[in-house]
Amino acid sequence: MGIFRRFLSGDEGRKGNAAILFALALIPLVGATGAAVDYSMANANRSSMQKALDSTALALAKQMPLTQAQLDTQGWQIFQASLGKVSVSMQPSDLRITTPATGKLVLNVSGQYQPSISGVIGINSFPVGAHAEVTWGIKKLEVALALDNTGSMSSNNKMTELKKAAKNLIDTLQKAAKNPGDVKVSIIPFHVQTKVGTAKINDSWLRWDIWENENGSCNRSGSNSASACLNQNVCTLSQYTRRSTCQDNGGSWVQATWTPANRNTWTGCVEDRDQNHDALDTAPTTTETKFPAIQCSYSLTEIMPLNYNWSDLKTRIDSMNPDGNTNVTIGLAWAWHSLTQGDPMTEAAAPAPDLSKYIILLTDGDNTQNRWGGNSGSAIDNRTSLACTNAKAAGFRIYTIRVINGNATLLRNCATDPSMYFDVNSASELEAVFNAIGGQLASLHLSQ
Repeated sequence: MGIFRRFLSGDEGRKGNAAILFALALIPLVGATGAAVDYSMANANRSSMQKALDSTALALAKQMPLTQAQLDTQGWQIFQASLGKVSVSMQPSDLRITTPATGKLVLNVSGQYQPSISGVIGINSFPVGAHAEVTWGIKKLEVALALDNTGSMSSNNKMTELKKAAKNLIDTLQKAAKNPGDVKVSIIPFHVQTKVGTAKINDSWLRWDIWENENGSCNRSGSNSASACLNQNVCTLSQYTRRSTCQDNGGSWVQATWTPANRNTWTGCVEDRDQNHDALDTAPTTTETKFPAIQCSYSLTEIMPLNYNWSDLKTRIDSMNPDGNTNVTIGLAWAWHSLTQGDPMTEAAAPAPDLSKYIILLTDGDNTQNRWGGNSGSAIDNRTSLACTNAKAAGFRIYTIRVINGNATLLRNCATDPSMYFDVNSASELEAVFNAIGGQLASLHLSQ
């Protein structure tokens, strides 16, 4: 007893008391630190639950319609398979799947996280949960593929890889369509021009004055356009080519005559419209707003309006060949035209809540030429930029793809979102890029 009394009252006792007090104070400190660690770990578990719930929502949406019993059973199976290992206690009843409206699924899951450390302060569990919503079976899709067909696409296997990737995209979109016509696609090959085809020869939206000025014949040799011809004179007596001899022999020296060629000789191409009408999608009702017919300066595949003949779409892609210089504006503009109801293409549906419209714009080079010749790249870039801005403002979502070369800043800014811009460094990457885009277009979108 004497030894014990000395321990409590002496230095040994005081040191022991301090140790006991420190140990008691350490408990809440350790508990607070443990709670922070457990909170971080619980949040990581919640992220895993969210990803698994998102995957479950998408998987169920692709199987709809399902009964409530099927939703509950299959939902839990898919969720468990997607979840992996977590420190959260859950039962099948903790996953609640409801259908508050036609074409909509709402998923909620909750559970109890089992802490590793904070139990020392009496926290044995705390709740974690996740929420997801998905729509199914009600969205329709119209997609315009504006594809660079310029000469530079012949290098580095670019055209070959583009054809393969684009056809894979067509297959993906075909599978995404639950009903015929739910998904439609247009093909817009472009270089300096686009080719609408000679079947359009009598359409009212075509403008012929420029074509007729450049295609025809003059009754004075050496004049290859109307403007050059009409600046010349000829003798009414065709055997005389000089004014003096013409008049000396009783002829009259008169203005030369230009005879436009038959429009049936038109090869089916069109070029840029006046001013910024392409960038504004102006309705073609006046001479300056109509589309100028032009002889095709290079070989070019004809555009294909929106349709869901999947075999024909792939055949059209296969027919593309690289040739000519680059005018990105005209490719983008005609992709835009293909998604609107007015002339020059009227196959598109009217805007509706259940309809999404996308443009996929691919090029491998800088702007180098348009209707006004080899303008500086910046002048053509400005038209492209304006067309991008206005198309997005009109509600169209734009993917852009730069293949090895091209104005990266212009294309990145043209995309609706930075995540919708792809910078491809090798043509072999195109298949993966188009697969990614196809997956995004075909999938239903989650809202958290």
